[in-house]
Amino acid sequence: MLYKAYEIQRSFLNASSALASIGSEMLSNPRWPGSGLGAMQMMSSALDVFAHATAPRAKPAFGIKTITVDGVIHAVNESTVIHRPFGDLKRFTHEGMPADAPRLLIVAPMSGHYATLLRGTVERMLERCVVYITDWADAKFVPLEEGSFNLDDYIDYIVGFLEHIGPGAHAMAVCQPSVPTFAATAVMAALDHPCRPATLTMMGGPIDTRESPTAVNDHAITRPQVWFKHNVITTVPANYPGVGRQVYPGFVQLASFMSMNLGSHMMSHYKLFNHMVRGDGESADATKTFYDEYRAVCDMTAEFYLQTVDVVFQTHALPKGELVHRGLLVDLGAIKDTAILCIEGENDDISGIGQTKAALKVTPNLPDEMKKYFMAPEVGHYGIFNGSRWRNVIAPVVDAWILRHDAKGRKLSAVA
Repeated sequence: MLYKAYEIQRSFLNASSALASIGSEMLSNPRWPGSGLGAMQMMSSALDVFAHATAPRAKPAFGIKTITVDGVIHAVNESTVIHRPFGDLKRFTHEGMPADAPRLLIVAPMSGHYATLLRGTVERMLERCVVYITDWADAKFVPLEEGSFNLDDYIDYIVGFLEHIGPGAHAMAVCQPSVPTFAATAVMAALDHPCRPATLTMMGGPIDTRESPTAVNDHAITRPQVWFKHNVITTVPANYPGVGRQVYPGFVQLASFMSMNLGSHMMSHYKLFNHMVRGDGESADATKTFYDEYRAVCDMTAEFYLQTVDVVFQTHALPKGELVHRGLLVDLGAIKDTAILCIEGENDDISGIGQTKAALKVTPNLPDEMKKYFMAPEVGHYGIFNGSRWRNVIAPVVDAWILRHDAKGRKLSAVA
């Protein structure tokens, strides 16, 4: 019933958005009587804000056409190199990329938003690396006959993607995928897999949520599994290819995130209204662009979501050495030659300080010189991987870490 009720509401809001957009255009049209008056401008701006807030949003495109490296503009090539039911592997490179450039797999979150949320991450790392990124599917579009997708499958996908990229590649996990990517690295290390990553960068990841718990963590531990199953899991309705699949809907995730900072979001829309009234189109467009991405959400499978709540937030299985993958314990002690960089934001209110850094404590057989911790000052959760501080403060640290350990990667690649 939850999904059906949402679809009915969405239909009404789509129509309301279209009407509001038409009204806004009419009131701002110079041919409309009184269009130049302040009252008309205010009414037009208010309708435009409402239209934008309620407009339907499809999966965004990465849209990275060119990139500037050392003052030179290069055309960017985007391609899908692996297509699988629950996620593709995309590849980004540019015409000025050297043949021996590092290869980087960015593991995007499967947490309600599309991989395009990391557009700024891809853009910045593409300056020096051939970038691959996991492009997770919207579960409501995956037919039931494709089977289920849980945490074990997620880890398998990461291993498969690293195998495709080949020996000596580097991996970066942003937020939620830090846990499965860390686990995949340990699984590959235990097998002495030639495609295990040369470096693993984890940014704002919930490796051990017992460290500096946040409101997100508290929400996950104060309710039993059965509560989540009965209150946030629903069935995909008949108007989607994944009809009948049990999912955690993206619209529920979005509502949860926005409610955590409702005051900030309301203030952002109030500022958007003021920008439009003043005719500050550049500032208004920047706010609209952010919310176009932020409100574009997708569903995740129920089994993956519930397992993540259990393993990551309730039982803390990975840092306690109790995580099981395909019937075998994940041994973090097997990681001996993958250099690990942990990055946290000083003002992160989703993954608290120390949660990502915990990865350095639970890898006893990794030499200290292959471990590094960096805390970005005055940076919140999203600022870790996007925005000016990401580009100018955090990304250079990642670049240096990758380059420091990439010689080993090229050597492994030559041997293979």
